[in-house]
This record gives sequence, structure tokens and C-alpha cells, in this order.
Amino acid sequence: MAAASPMWVFGYGSLIWNPGFAYDARVVGFVRDYRRVFYQGSTDHRGTPQFPGRTVTLEHHPGATCWGIAYKIREEDKQTALEYLEVREKQYDEKIHLDLYTDSSPKVPAVENVTAYLATTNKESNKNYLGPAPLEEMARQIYLAEGPSGPNKEYVFKLEDALNKLGVVDPHVQELANAVREYSDAKLSK
Repeated sequence: MAAASPMWVFGYGSLIWNPGFAYDARVVGFVRDYRRVFYQGSTDHRGTPQFPGRTVTLEHHPGATCWGIAYKIREEDKQTALEYLEVREKQYDEKIHLDLYTDSSPKVPAVENVTAYLATTNKESNKNYLGPAPLEEMARQIYLAEGPSGPNKEYVFKLEDALNKLGVVDPHVQELANAVREYSDAKLSK
């Protein structure tokens, strides 16, 4: 009997620093033609239904790359990991399968068919999609939002730190983290 193939999950947000499930291996890499954007509303982790926070999703963008970590989940851990992820990522309304590339394998996928949770722009299936907004508005929302998992600004700073530790600079994350710090400084100086 052939062994079942392992499942791979791509973390591009909080899964980078806090996967929360058992995994057998991890590979730092990137997916093509997607970028990380703070367009998903969080009403269950980093905000509330009355004041949603902002978390990242992937947006299709030809030519873009998004760095993160792919986690290999053994067959015996798959059910537990999936149950956990279905609860944790419940506000993400679509699962997509992408190929993961690495610095050492930029042309041939290092891992094929990595599962990624995605928040679509479809307001029928994703009532928490916020979409783009001016940088200052997003910074203010992130600075003020807080949910059961903690302050939204903590999410942004932890993502920035986790990417820095991987040697990755994501301009959108960096710009937003700096804007949140500037908003904080402006509030404190008043």
C-alpha cells in the first residue's frame, strides 16, 4: 500500500511565527503572482465585529512574489491540523493550491500544491473583506483595533519581525508598520 502524500500549508501571516499545529518540516520560500495585503477584516482575532482589525490575505498580482513558510504536515497529523486551521482561518473563504519556490530553486518548485488560505473580495462569501484604503486610515484602524488574540498593531509588528528574521523585506508590511508607529508617536505627542 502506497503511503499517503503529506499536506503542505503556506503561512504568509501569523502562521509564520505561530503555526499552532504539528509539522514535520518547514521550507522558507515564495509563491509567484500573489502579494500580501492587509485587506482582510478580523472580527475574531485582532478586532471585533464593531471594530474589525486588519490582517493579511493574498491578492493575485502578476509578477509579484510573496515570501512565507510552507509547513509539511504528516498524514497522522493532517486531520488535527486541518480541524485547527478550519477554525483559525474561518474568515478566509477560499483555499488555493500554489507552488512554492526557494532561493536555491527559483525556477523549479521546491514544493508543489501548497495549500494557502485566501480571503476573497466576494462580499457574499467573505463579509469581512475590507479591501484597500489610504495608508493613514489603515494605520489608524490597526493602531486602535484589538480582539481576543490581542492588539492589531502587535500582529503587524510580529509579521514585520518574522519577515525580517527570514531576511525578507515586504514593502507593504514595512510601510504599514512604519505608518502605525508614526500614528502612535503622533498620538503620544498630543
